[in-house]
Amino acid sequence: QVQLVESGGGLVQPGGSLRLSCAASGNIFRINTMAWYRQAPGKERELVATITNGGNTNYADSVKGRSTISRDNAKITNYLQMNSLLPEDTAVYYCKADIIATGAGWRVVTYWGQGTQVTVSS
Repeated sequence: QVQLVESGGGLVQPGGSLRLSCAASGNIFRINTMAWYRQAPGKERELVATITNGGNTNYADSVKGRSTISRDNAKITNYLQMNSLLPEDTAVYYCKADIIATGAGWRVVTYWGQGTQVTVSS
């Protein structure tokens, strides 16, 4: 009933920028915390950034100062703006959202997007 779709990934040169989008759809009552994770080949999935319903944000040390997470509640979409990209930023980026959906018994359920590939290389 709820779906998250990421977009905005691709190939970018070191030092470049991109903006990832995560669009939510479905019978959504409220989206609480939204987050971005990433997983590089052979590595564990790691948290990149979070944003609460109230707009409070947190960032992993590896991206702090280079990334900004935001949300547009009217469009039920969140964004991850990444600047000064490094080769080590290469990973599949996943959107995660804690959502109260009317079709899920009015309880908080965590949803994941399918991921979008970010490759930083010259």
